[in-house]
Amino acid sequence: MSFSHLFGATIVIYLFTSIAYIGYAALRANPLGKGASLLAYLGFLVQTAAIIWRTVSSYHLGMGHAPFSNLYESMTFFSWCIVLVYLIFEGQVRKRIFGAFVMPLALLTSAYAALLDSGIEPLIPALKSNWLLIHVSVSFLGYGAFALSCGISIMYLIRAKSEGAKGNANPGGIIPDSRILDEYNYKAVAIGFPLLTLGILTGAVWAHYAWGSYWSWDPKETWSLIVWLIYAGFLHARIVGGWRGKRTAIISIIGFLGVIFLYLGVNLLFSGLHSYN
Repeated sequence: MSFSHLFGATIVIYLFTSIAYIGYAALRANPLGKGASLLAYLGFLVQTAAIIWRTVSSYHLGMGHAPFSNLYESMTFFSWCIVLVYLIFEGQVRKRIFGAFVMPLALLTSAYAALLDSGIEPLIPALKSNWLLIHVSVSFLGYGAFALSCGISIMYLIRAKSEGAKGNANPGGIIPDSRILDEYNYKAVAIGFPLLTLGILTGAVWAHYAWGSYWSWDPKETWSLIVWLIYAGFLHARIVGGWRGKRTAIISIIGFLGVIFLYLGVNLLFSGLHSYN
């Protein structure tokens, strides 16, 4: 079995995981919820094994780098980070309903990666640095936290609409109170924001060593700043302005759309120092 087979197995597992979580949300069947969690852990372990296998293969082929060299590898790592952040969150709050809104994001990310060229490629000279692992890891863990906040925000909007229409009605009976969702959303952004900040800072230091400049207004650098400002605005509005609820949920969703454009849109529409092959 090759790493491509392991990645393929991961997609299948995440598909059934997403179905199980959605089924749990719709039917309120605890066995489905428990099965969904077990599948999520299984998929995460298989994907972890695939990433390790690909890294070992890279060294065996004499290329010697972590699996971040192209869009296929980074998309796979992105989905891994989403699942990692989600599983930690589920373990903390002990509520499986969130999986119905977060795990499909990991599935879509993995499925898109499957459409890309999976060949292992050598790093260009500028990327041959230990900063690659640090910069990419913290950035994508931040993206994973933002994916979680986006899923929670969508849940909030659904819950708030129900509360407005039917008092304290709870669709499906398992979506937490809107105030709890609002707090979870804030905590997810509060975790993702410093990771994004650290990712930008480590990227700037790495750029200085690689290209002789901390900041060159490359399209991806510009959009990373835009995304940083969106989430900085979220935290400022929440902490200083006292914003709660729908407004911050909408900002969170806009912020994650910005993350998707930063990661995929910039790469597909613009050329620059950060473009993947």
